Amino acid sequence: MLSVTCKAAIKAVIYLGSKHEFGQKASIGEIASDINENEHTVGKLLQKLVKAGIINSTKGPSGGFSLDESQLELPLMMIVEAIDGTSIFSQCGLGLTECTASRPCPIHFDFKPVRDMFQNLCLGKKITHLCEPVNEGVSYLMLK
Repeated sequence: MLSVTCKAAIKAVIYLGSKHEFGQKASIGEIASDINENEHTVGKLLQKLVKAGIINSTKGPSGGFSLDESQLELPLMMIVEAIDGTSIFSQCGLGLTECTASRPCPIHFDFKPVRDMFQNLCLGKKITHLCEPVNEGVSYLMLK
C-alpha cells in the first residue's frame, strides 16, 4: 500500500525521533546507513519532510536533521501525506481506475476494511508512539 520511499521516510522519522530523547541530530549518511536505505533517496525524502514541517534541518558543523517536541506529536498520516499523498486510502486493491461498492473489483469488499483500518492507524498513531518501542529495545528499524 505504501511506496518504498514512504516506508523509508517513516523509518527515517522514527530514527530521528528516537534520537530526540538524547538531544542528538543526524546526518543524511548516518540515517541512510542506520535504516539500511540509499543515501540519495534518503536525502530527497528528508527535503520533503523538512518542507512539510515534519522534521528540522540545521546547517553547519553541528547541524543535521532532528525533531522537536511538537513534531513528535504529529500523526503518522503527516509523513504519508508528505510522501505518498492521501489517494492511497481510496485506491483499488487491484489498481483499477474505477472501483466502488456499486462497481467493485473482485477483492473490493475484503480490501476496503483493511485500507480503512490502515488509514485509522495512520491518523491515530503519533510519531512518538513509534519511537518509544525503538528506544525501549522492543522494536527495531533494521536487523543488525
